[in-house]
Amino acid sequence: MPDDRNASAMIPRLIVFDFDGTLVDSQKVIIECMSGAFDHHDLPVPTANAIRRSVGLALEYAIASLLPDPKDMELATQVAGAYRERAYAIRESGSYEEPLFEGVRETIAALDLPEIWLGIATGKNRRGLLHSLERHGLHHHFATLKTADDGPSKPHPEILQQAMNETGVAPEHTVMIGDTTYDMLLAKNAGARGIGVSWGYHGDAELLANGASQVVESFGELLDSLSVGTSAV
Repeated sequence: MPDDRNASAMIPRLIVFDFDGTLVDSQKVIIECMSGAFDHHDLPVPTANAIRRSVGLALEYAIASLLPDPKDMELATQVAGAYRERAYAIRESGSYEEPLFEGVRETIAALDLPEIWLGIATGKNRRGLLHSLERHGLHHHFATLKTADDGPSKPHPEILQQAMNETGVAPEHTVMIGDTTYDMLLAKNAGARGIGVSWGYHGDAELLANGASQVVESFGELLDSLSVGTSAV
């Protein structure tokens, strides 16, 4: 259930979505690219679950968290280069699988209102995000796009603060929606409200323990929590 903040604080003016694991199911290509990049450098290949749990961080930090020595950022940068080469090759081959979750398109359309700004804050780089948005025909809905190229990795608040500054919306009227603890801590650190989704890479209890005001199980439930009609979802 929503938290007990006053009514004015519950009115969203800026709604920011995470991307991987929240709007798109990208785990197949992420696991494929991450496994290939580690193998290319003769490193132990992380388990699929470990890779999923790293999603949401900027790529170099996600890779560092999976290395035998998480402090070896020089190696993480090298592995990230191999990851990006694989991702680019997959995109060029036309075999890139990154489907939208059920209800995404209808939800974004329902929220695209004159009084609401929509945004994305993701650990993807800008090139990858733009490719995905254009592929799904969603780019025109979003007023602000914040990626790993724009500031420190989640959960540092800077990219969400940039989105608020660009749109002129105060933290109390901003909602961050995501599937990981990194997203919820990002919202908390920026003074915004965090809403978790249950279909991503971190569990409900973790999301709530890290600042989520609630965890929703569908996009219809999300629209209910934002006081927007659900007839189209």
